Amino acid sequence: MDDWIDYYDSTHTIYASKLHRDLHFQLIARDIIGYIGQPDAVVLDYACGEALSATKVAEACGQLYLAEPAPGVRGRLIARFAPNTKIRVRSLEDVRKMAEHSLDLVVMNSVAQYMTPEELDSAFATIRRLLKQGGRLVLGDVLRPEVGMPRDVIALLRFAARHGFLRDALIGLVSTALSDYRQLRSRVGLQRYSEADMIAKLGKNGLTASRVAVNIGHNPWRMTFVARPALVPAFRSS
Repeated sequence: MDDWIDYYDSTHTIYASKLHRDLHFQLIARDIIGYIGQPDAVVLDYACGEALSATKVAEACGQLYLAEPAPGVRGRLIARFAPNTKIRVRSLEDVRKMAEHSLDLVVMNSVAQYMTPEELDSAFATIRRLLKQGGRLVLGDVLRPEVGMPRDVIALLRFAARHGFLRDALIGLVSTALSDYRQLRSRVGLQRYSEADMIAKLGKNGLTASRVAVNIGHNPWRMTFVARPALVPAFRSS
């Protein structure tokens, strides 16, 4: 994951325009809010990125933790949200030190593809420990083995056409093809999981999961899962 952290901590061109970037974060925030069950919920956005619309999420819950591994991005988050007492910024190391059973909802969106299978197992184990018994993990934007880059391109162009930045998106696709992102993706790769494999992986880490019908964000060909801590059978003496 370190190579991807360095990339997102740099000046990158992953968004076609400011409008694209702003709409992306607005859409993610809207989808996260849809999973917040109660107004006093304690929510963690794991590897949140710039989280430009986090204020909207914070308005819908009791406390929002933004966990971000990239130090430069994390510094901007701290500066941006310092006045908001409902938002706290943490490193992933800070997250590992949080109290057990302290979170109602954890969102990990568009993150699994950048982690090795071992890193993802470790993250799931941490999240399982932090979730309340009735809490949920929402794992979004998971890449499928049978769906390649052409579908990502189609999803982006449809999103751009609906929101008025199609020209910028076309230019951005050319720029991305020549960018460090394309080179890094070719060299390091992205992790992909079938529905069954991801459910099994979550289960191995103590989380009972199912896929939901609609993915977080604009790409309908990626997957979102909702997982809950597995119930531990009560001990019965013979």
